Amino acid sequence: MRSLVVVAIAGAWACGRTGAPRPTDDVGHEARPAAAAPAVVHDGSYQGRPIAETCSYLGADWLERPDRAEREQPERVLDALHLDPSSTVADVGAGTGYFTLRLARRVARVLATDLQPEMLDRLAANAARARLTNISTVRAGEHDAALPARCCDLILLVDVYHELADPPAVMAGLRRALTEHGRLVLIEYRGDDPAVPIKPEHKMTLPRIQAEVGALGFQFVESLEFLPDQRVVIFTAAP
Repeated sequence: MRSLVVVAIAGAWACGRTGAPRPTDDVGHEARPAAAAPAVVHDGSYQGRPIAETCSYLGADWLERPDRAEREQPERVLDALHLDPSSTVADVGAGTGYFTLRLARRVARVLATDLQPEMLDRLAANAARARLTNISTVRAGEHDAALPARCCDLILLVDVYHELADPPAVMAGLRRALTEHGRLVLIEYRGDDPAVPIKPEHKMTLPRIQAEVGALGFQFVESLEFLPDQRVVIFTAAP
């Protein structure tokens, strides 16, 4: 996903799985000025956990792997979020648009962000083939969410949060981008389940998610636990 993270290749093109590579009108790119780097440069970790390497565009096929629908059940996830058809949703670290295209069939507008322009190009091509014209692609930065204030009723990060290079800066931008009653939704692999075939740095426990995201200005609502490998964790902006 992806992005809002450092462009890096783990091994050849790892995307997390153990032993595997892993506003404009309609569909177009929205240019954003680069955000200034934080005063303190991190050492590759955040709050004591390693920041995972992002999925490179060179391994983007892994984002559209044949078994993904069975394991991640995207339509069931979106059903569970009870999306308003008139809403605007951001897919942060959208990659090739696996969730973006599904969102676009359910809501009024989707803002799809990614750090890598190659991912956004592929997403735009996928959207064009699907004849979806309510998607805007946004080039984000490592320290910049690149979303307008109060623009989104829901912000979705699918397997992205653990890859953020600068969680405080990016999450502050996402908080500003939420509408008054907007929701932040993280989908993350279960860090408490050793059977999940993903590298440890690409997994998070629920207490870890709650602690980190709560400290960044969000209030925990619930965690949906129906997926075999992941959990869907829902927050709102803290008062």
